[in-house]
Amino acid sequence: MCSNGMSQLFMLLMLQLIMNEKGDNLIRSMTGYGRAEGIYNERTITVELRSVNNRYLDASVKMPMTYIFAEEKIKKHVQQSISRGKVDIFVSIEAKSKEKVAVKVNETVADAYYQALTSLRDSYHLSDDISVSLLSRFSDVFIVEKEQEDLEVVGDDMIKVLSVALESLNDMRTCEGEKLADDILQRGENISRLLKIVEEKGPETVNAYRAKLEKRMADVLSNTQIEESRILTEAAIFSDKVAVDEEIIRLRSHLTQMKDMLQTGGIVGRKLDFLIQEFNREANTIGSKCSDVEVTRIVLEIKGEIEKIREQVQNIE
Repeated sequence: MCSNGMSQLFMLLMLQLIMNEKGDNLIRSMTGYGRAEGIYNERTITVELRSVNNRYLDASVKMPMTYIFAEEKIKKHVQQSISRGKVDIFVSIEAKSKEKVAVKVNETVADAYYQALTSLRDSYHLSDDISVSLLSRFSDVFIVEKEQEDLEVVGDDMIKVLSVALESLNDMRTCEGEKLADDILQRGENISRLLKIVEEKGPETVNAYRAKLEKRMADVLSNTQIEESRILTEAAIFSDKVAVDEEIIRLRSHLTQMKDMLQTGGIVGRKLDFLIQEFNREANTIGSKCSDVEVTRIVLEIKGEIEKIREQVQNIE
């Protein structure tokens, strides 16, 4: 029996480990909403979460002042599930039962009243009618106390509901993250296709320049034979200035890195943000080297796709 119990515990731990690893490999958006409600110890606790993109984690808690002691505990729990984004946390608590109070006798005050009444009776020869009813008329004879709540229990109950709300929030963020990743990968494919066109048009650009150069030199030296080597030299110099092979190779390498990050998953938003800056650097260099109208148009398409990827990356955790 003990062996079976240990075996079941081991299986549960392994399953939890697998689920955690799976969760770590998901691409998540920083935008989402989650809500949960639970009844614990005669209290109805409701937690709502709203998150939007932000460079760092910024968690703010709005809750009744009576329970403000749990604010830091709530923030720390959120930090375990979310690494980036502006998260607004709304907590409301409603007691299901009537407020419990305890009434005690302030014996010191009661004794003082009794002594004063006894002295008054003896001094003026009054009848002895000092009674419980008489003493109870003095409000400060009684101490009325609200029953103290176990703050640790209340805090733990809040965390239980918060955990469910976080799960709901992360489900939405994961769903949105998958859509973002799919869109980015598709735009990466578009860039690869456009780069191939730029690469194919590279030799055409050099040949076109060579033809123009030959015609220009022929016009200038109309009666002089043009040396083929001179034309080849000028064309080679131009070819070196306008060659974009290295930029294309680097940009393709960046595309591969981006794809690997998205497929590996996890917290990759900042890495992708930096990588997109490198995308822009290579695309700008390609654009500055190209004088062909058609190639310039294609480069503008590439930059347009990069900008759309940049916008999407801003929402990834």
